[in-house]
Amino acid sequence: MEESKELIHDGLISCLEKLDIPDNLKQAMLYSVKAGGKRLRPVLLFSAFEAYGEDNKKAISSAIALELIHTYSLVHDDLPAMDNDDYRRGKLTNHKVFGEATAILAGDALLTYSFELIANDPLLQDAEKVELIKSLSRASGPKGMVGGQILDMEAENKATSLTELERIHVLKTGELLQFAVYSGAYLGGASTTELAALNDFSYYLGLIFQIQDDILDVTGDSQKMGKQVGSDEGNNKSTYPKLLGLDGAIEQKNMYAKKAKEALKEANAAHSNLMALTDHFSNRDH
Repeated sequence: MEESKELIHDGLISCLEKLDIPDNLKQAMLYSVKAGGKRLRPVLLFSAFEAYGEDNKKAISSAIALELIHTYSLVHDDLPAMDNDDYRRGKLTNHKVFGEATAILAGDALLTYSFELIANDPLLQDAEKVELIKSLSRASGPKGMVGGQILDMEAENKATSLTELERIHVLKTGELLQFAVYSGAYLGGASTTELAALNDFSYYLGLIFQIQDDILDVTGDSQKMGKQVGSDEGNNKSTYPKLLGLDGAIEQKNMYAKKAKEALKEANAAHSNLMALTDHFSNRDH
């Protein structure tokens, strides 16, 4: 994980620093990228690739693009009109440093540049570029993350069923995680049958990730998380602990973890790093 994180961090900074764009925009983009983070999505993408392929150079541009989109989503999530957060990853949020307008444009730039990176990758065939751009745009757009964000906002201040909560997080969080697994395995040469099983795996992994996020918002350490805990309760968001209680949320998470591991076995990836990442997603403390 640490090797993959370092590779992605260096790649992110390098691809942005070489851009010939207005300096204030570049600095705002770099600010949120340099803030670091867990880099779980690109690590997941590399792990999926390595379960079926050998040289992960072919997966680097897709992993960087995915992290750029994740970073853009955080910049916009923190805005006053959304979650109105002052801190992200232990630092002031982008709009607190550069102003709201620049933060919005920095997020827009991170989003759109991600697709240019994939389109310009000399290691990818044209058909691979089309497939990756199609899948990533779907996962991050109205049928994926953005659609989930709208549903999440609409669920504030009202009762939500478990089915509705799952749908919110499958879209808001799960779709980008599914892209990470799918794109990595696709580029690594996984079969159609293996990709189908991995789709089930990543579905459950996304739910595991979100439940643990909800649990940490109740029980987490602000210092480790780099942001204030309890914000979900303060914003009256629908969460698993709120719906099921803390013990019920943990039980639900463990059930999803069991199903995720069963899907990995069907995908012939039981001995890959994906198995260890399932435990990491479930037990992380920040």
